[in-house]
Amino acid sequence: MYEKRIAKLRGKMSAAKIDAVFLAGDHNRNYLSGFTGNESYSFITMDKAFFITDSRFTEQASQQVEGYELIETSKNKTIAELLSDLAKESNAGNIGFEEDVLSFKAYSEYKERLRCGFVPMKGMVEEIRMIKDSTELDIMRKAAEIADNAFEHMLKFIQPGMTEREIGIELEMNMKKNGATGLSFPSIVASGTRSSLPHGEATEKRVADGEFLTLDFGCVYKEYCSDMTRTIVLGKPSEKMVEIYKVVLEAQQLAAKSFREGAVAVDVDKIARDYIAKAGYGENFGHSLGHGVGRQVHEAPTIGYRNGTVLKAGMVVTNEPGIYLPGFGGVRIEDIIIITADGSEIMSKSTKEMICI
Repeated sequence: MYEKRIAKLRGKMSAAKIDAVFLAGDHNRNYLSGFTGNESYSFITMDKAFFITDSRFTEQASQQVEGYELIETSKNKTIAELLSDLAKESNAGNIGFEEDVLSFKAYSEYKERLRCGFVPMKGMVEEIRMIKDSTELDIMRKAAEIADNAFEHMLKFIQPGMTEREIGIELEMNMKKNGATGLSFPSIVASGTRSSLPHGEATEKRVADGEFLTLDFGCVYKEYCSDMTRTIVLGKPSEKMVEIYKVVLEAQQLAAKSFREGAVAVDVDKIARDYIAKAGYGENFGHSLGHGVGRQVHEAPTIGYRNGTVLKAGMVVTNEPGIYLPGFGGVRIEDIIIITADGSEIMSKSTKEMICI
């Protein structure tokens, strides 16, 4: 599996005339090696692969990483000096680096040490990561299942008078008890007028009857993320609440029909956006319809109004339209889905019909 991924990377390296790549970020390095730790590096040339770590991780790396030459760092040599040695031994004229991972300080140090080109990779590994293989998809199905089960649990747990923070803690505990190793992101628990905040993290506010409660959450399972949103109602909803919920749900269901291989991201986004605008709420849906999910909860491709990416089978993305009315509240409904040749597979199984508790 990892050999195939590295072979794809080398194909991209050859096309870009890059002799080697230096990976410092956890997501790309681990995707290409099978390592599950952090604070390590890899250096990949056209015919060799080196895994660089320190004494804290050498035993773990020796158990997890195959096909790489393992190098343990020492106190006598910095990573920049070690990278310079490897570049010289490999006769590398150009080395690619992750421009969204290295700080300017780190970049400057490496650039000063290296006597060759140090060039941005421009998302080389991320492009490969966009298409998930069957193993990745099975892991993500499990991550989505953990989130679904947590939502079912929360419907029995949530009561008026609880704080958003209490709800968020219970949500996190349930996912971890059922196999999650962490959260995809800090859970969004926003009630009442705060539900108009697309990224409203939990506070000490107490939830009350007659309010929306938006739960946007996900977990990490075997290094892959899930992501889902459901908006529920405590008590009886007003006519306005029913109206905007219905608009968001219908927009989401319309867009769902267009997720398939060959569809263009901006066109899929437009289906939901136009429907919400026609209902009179166009100004209240400001974010993109969705985003890619994988080792990171937000990765390529973006399903948005400026993105011309053509969807391909194996991509995993979200479908999450919303309406946000300041001073009133908001609704968002989100599923995580797999793009297939003839449509899509919705991994989020929780009902999207309005739930009142």
